[in-house]
Amino acid sequence: MPDRLDVLTGSCIQIPCSFDILDKNKYTFNSTIPTFGVWIKESPDFGLHPDNVIFNSSETVNRFQGKITGNMSQKNCTTVFFNVTTSYTNKYFFRIEIQPFRATDTEKSVDIVVWDLPSSPIITVSGEMKEGTPVSLNCSAVAPCPEHPPELTWTLPTQFKTENQLQENPDQTKSVLSTVTFTPSYLHHEKNITCTAVYPVGASNKTAEHNMMLNVSFSPKDTSASISPADPESVGSCVNLTCSSTANPPVTNFTWFQISGDKPIQVATGLHYSLNVTAVDGGLYFCEARNSHGCGKSNDVQLASKGPEEHNNSMNSPVGTVCANQATAGEEPEEPAEDQSEEIHYGDLDFSNLRPKETPAAAQDRVHGQESEYAEVNVTGRGDKEPPLNNLYGLYAQLPE
Repeated sequence: MPDRLDVLTGSCIQIPCSFDILDKNKYTFNSTIPTFGVWIKESPDFGLHPDNVIFNSSETVNRFQGKITGNMSQKNCTTVFFNVTTSYTNKYFFRIEIQPFRATDTEKSVDIVVWDLPSSPIITVSGEMKEGTPVSLNCSAVAPCPEHPPELTWTLPTQFKTENQLQENPDQTKSVLSTVTFTPSYLHHEKNITCTAVYPVGASNKTAEHNMMLNVSFSPKDTSASISPADPESVGSCVNLTCSSTANPPVTNFTWFQISGDKPIQVATGLHYSLNVTAVDGGLYFCEARNSHGCGKSNDVQLASKGPEEHNNSMNSPVGTVCANQATAGEEPEEPAEDQSEEIHYGDLDFSNLRPKETPAAAQDRVHGQESEYAEVNVTGRGDKEPPLNNLYGLYAQLPE
């Protein structure tokens, strides 16, 4: 006899039951003698509370409507009660009566709990759910009234076949088992499935369901590579390549390849690949994503370069999104200019050997009807560094006419 039974209001309940008579009772069971079964609620001692006797198979009228469906001559006292109400919730003891032997099992009882709504069915998975490998899903629902067991139905995101059966549990209670077999794909990952149990209760039905999200293992899918910026880049500019993929378990390794001729050459690892474009970096790139179930290859992306190489050189960075630059070899980094005091040196100017020189200023004077003579003076600073005088033709001294 089970320790507990849950049942729906208005339904029936079957109590699995068997008995034996211990040797200490000094009575030998005789199957030819009529044996009757008695059910007592709350307490085995019914002497002071005769109303606790709710069923006696020797009586035609009982407080609880029911019958013993087991064969008492074979020590099977399985009993069914009908039209259960919430007042049936209690603890129950079993008693046998065989003339002249009578005995109640005071150590063993069953708790009956009556509910208005059924309990949810239970979904289990047989083994790992892996893409491409057939798998079975099991849904079970208790059947406290085997005469009217629940009907189980499935809602799945794919085609499937089912098999339903009424089975006996280790405690001799009954349940309905529905098994679904299908072959999952990565498209089924994180999709919901539902098992619904419909219990017939009188002229109506009571329903309970169990929802579960599928967890499908699969190799990387939808692997793609992207490049930013996508337009052709000047040599020396920074370009970021990014790999994306869907996998379960997640991707553990990303690898980048450059296609050189007909042969791919590994150039980096990591989700991102950032580089400062050089003349040899142009061409096709792709990435590969890998997990414990396999790998996936991305589309090819074109890295197009244009223009001459810029003055600054750089390092390629296989990981990260920031390109790292370094100064050209032999070139000192430019430092902020410092304020320095300088001395001015004076020298004599000798104009005796002056030779006219056509300059932009002279040409302008000629246009205005003026003629001037100019001497070029080159000024050299004393400091170690002197900013160049850009866009000047020199310094000139104007001589009066």
